Amino acid sequence: MSKIPLIGIVALAALIGGPAVAADMAVKAPPLPPPPVFSWTGCYIGINGGGLWAHKDWTGPLGNQVGDHNVDGGLFGGQVGCDYQAPGHVVIGIQGDYDGANATGSNSNLPTTHIYQTHITALSSVTGRIGYSWAQFLGYVKGGAAWERDGYSVAVLATGVVDQVFSETRNGYTLGVGGEYAFTNFLSGFVEYDYYGFGTRTDAFTNTGPLTFNINYRISETKNVFKAGLNLRWNATAMPAMTRN
Repeated sequence: MSKIPLIGIVALAALIGGPAVAADMAVKAPPLPPPPVFSWTGCYIGINGGGLWAHKDWTGPLGNQVGDHNVDGGLFGGQVGCDYQAPGHVVIGIQGDYDGANATGSNSNLPTTHIYQTHITALSSVTGRIGYSWAQFLGYVKGGAAWERDGYSVAVLATGVVDQVFSETRNGYTLGVGGEYAFTNFLSGFVEYDYYGFGTRTDAFTNTGPLTFNINYRISETKNVFKAGLNLRWNATAMPAMTRN
């Protein structure tokens, strides 16, 4: 057989097989990297609203219980904080919040001759929190220091005239649990329950009658708060697109 036809056959085979080999190489291109996973790392600022339910127990100057009433009402305010998500699912953070409140309560249990009244006007806290992330959902617990602003008054039962007043900023602690969901990379919503303990304090009320003098009451308080809110979140670098695990 002549060498010329053999060379022609080999060349023809190369021409026919070349496109198929190239197509096969294109199909076997390196796979795409896995999509990025949502991260809670970043800072936020937001608003919240809800309700508070407190219990005030008053002990009078003679050591007898004179006031025992619930205080309830609404609150509205804001919060600011930062989170860090460690490699994996654990998220740690710190948060400060402040809420204005309008919560009142009173009692006039017989045989007392007075009405004992409480008005809570503000509530704030600085807390740390730790949580576990399931992609866009974060469950967490929190705890830290708390403060509230209280106003008290004692009025004559027969006339309603206030004759003793006192106001204070009370400090204590708070423990809470909640859940937060990221609707987008930049917006999340949360609901939470918080318990507040403010202990017992001796308060020197000022008598507003013709003679000015102080009357001491020992007042103890515990408080429960339910609230929900929204957070506008941001990071030093843009958060990656969200995916479901």
